[in-house]
Amino acid sequence: MTRTEKKGAGAMLAGKSTVVITGATGFLGSHIMASMLEKGRRVIVLGRPSQKEPLRDRVEKLLRWFGITWPTGRLYTVESDFLKPRCGLPPERYAELCAATDQIIHCASDTSFFERGRARVFESNVGCLKELLEFASASGVSFFHYVSTAYAAGLVTGLCPEKLPAASGFTNVYEESKALAEKVVTGYCSENSIPLNILRPSIVYGDSVTGRALKFNALYLPVKSLAHIRDIYLNDIINHGGKKSRECGIRLGAAGRLLLPLRIYLPKSGSVNLVPVDYFVRTALSIIEKTSHGGIYHITTDAPSPPETLVAFAERFLNICGVEIVCGNSYNKIMRNPPEELFNRFIEPYRPYMSDGRSFERKNTDAATGGASVPACSYETFGRCMEFAVAADWGGRVLDTGQ
Repeated sequence: MTRTEKKGAGAMLAGKSTVVITGATGFLGSHIMASMLEKGRRVIVLGRPSQKEPLRDRVEKLLRWFGITWPTGRLYTVESDFLKPRCGLPPERYAELCAATDQIIHCASDTSFFERGRARVFESNVGCLKELLEFASASGVSFFHYVSTAYAAGLVTGLCPEKLPAASGFTNVYEESKALAEKVVTGYCSENSIPLNILRPSIVYGDSVTGRALKFNALYLPVKSLAHIRDIYLNDIINHGGKKSRECGIRLGAAGRLLLPLRIYLPKSGSVNLVPVDYFVRTALSIIEKTSHGGIYHITTDAPSPPETLVAFAERFLNICGVEIVCGNSYNKIMRNPPEELFNRFIEPYRPYMSDGRSFERKNTDAATGGASVPACSYETFGRCMEFAVAADWGGRVLDTGQ
């Protein structure tokens, strides 16, 4: 469909330059949606129907969290299913959507790491692409932007180039599915002359200035786990005489600081590649708005955080001490005390990312952003993010928090 043909479209933003966003109710997608709206862009959100809550209501809750009033005439929601022909839409509605769409930002993704969910993850991350890409072709989009992950590079060592992944091994099913998805998207867009950007963030956490976030895994989960273990033993000491605590060498010290002997077992030395969500959004929008030729872009940092630094931050925030990083293959050979056993079970899916040896080329990203620096994960930033997470009950009441 040509741009001239789009001018004869139906009621939904006919003839207007409009961005379609998938995954707008997720962490990254919601921030991209909010930023697009703040810039005055017209947005259509595509999302799955839900028996619990209509898509419009879910989006409206998110807008309130961002402090945005629904922009009448600039935001539409369309419940759709990418596993069905025409995304599950009637022919007239589909044609109207195609006529309105100028660019697509595909953020929707199943981020589960667990092998038992392999079929679901691949269906969500790869199986849904056929209809979405055909929609892009039918719309005659000026650009398709695919949000992937830096870890689609797979199990490689050293520098990961801004190229399609060549690895055959992966840390988990999520990485594997995103690597395949990149190849599917690239192949289709190349064959159909659709300009393509692939955005590859590393681990994204809260806003570096405000600490606000909508999702609390990755960086947050180990801290939440330590807080949970701390509270178990504080309760034992304060309310039950502390017998279980003494058996593990746990005790209260000066200023109420809890000595918590706990070894975190990592397979090797390495670091954690963290970027705050405000940096992700600025960089993503620079790429989306300024690039004309397409490419692969790592939204990562060249100064990843050593796990020892993050442990020190967590100890300071939680008022504990005694946590130790242990690297090597000793995890299954050493007798672990109860808090170690509990903590290491909590963080198992994230363990490989806590000692990652991969680094990421940023030539394309730096060119698109003018080499904009990544805000450092300092203790001040870490503390703000964790304070917000605690106030939000680690996600239990996140949409009620922060306004």
